Amino acid sequence: MEESIMFTVDSTYILVPALIIFLLYMIFAGLIRHKFSLGQTVLLISYAIYFLCMIHLVFFPIEVNIGKYANLTPWYKSINFIPIVTIDIPTFLLNIIMMLPFGMYLPLLNKKYQSVKKAAYSGLFVSLTFEFIQLLIRVTLGNGRSTDINDLIANTLGAVVGFLLIKKLSDVTIVNRILHKLSLEKGM
Repeated sequence: MEESIMFTVDSTYILVPALIIFLLYMIFAGLIRHKFSLGQTVLLISYAIYFLCMIHLVFFPIEVNIGKYANLTPWYKSINFIPIVTIDIPTFLLNIIMMLPFGMYLPLLNKKYQSVKKAAYSGLFVSLTFEFIQLLIRVTLGNGRSTDINDLIANTLGAVVGFLLIKKLSDVTIVNRILHKLSLEKGM
């Protein structure tokens, strides 16, 4: 008789070690190579923490359910292919808010992100990656997370709004000076 295996993977076991590894890299890069200014170091660490928080929100906890009674619902029924009509407004808004900082970080981290089009492509790419990984986890581990076209739309929109917001803020002289000091690329 086949038994089901059920347990929960908490984000702490994955994200805390990832943050520690990143911080050690930052210490090595900052102290040995003197590569980053204090402002740039703060930018990179805050981005890493933000990105790990985003991963926590999107994937964790992972409910593992493997065995006889796992995945009784076919994987393809956990995908919502219908845009807009099926929107859950609170989730849609939260996805926009979650990706706002991503769009704001883009031009600070790399000078190639100076257009709305590139910010949109980046937001879409990150969102597609998240949705694909959620689907993969659902299929392999029985996680209850669904894959939703509306999440792609909201995440992309959030990245674009964040990008437009940082660009508008950079029009203010004092803010532009601060952003210029934080920026890894001096094209801000």
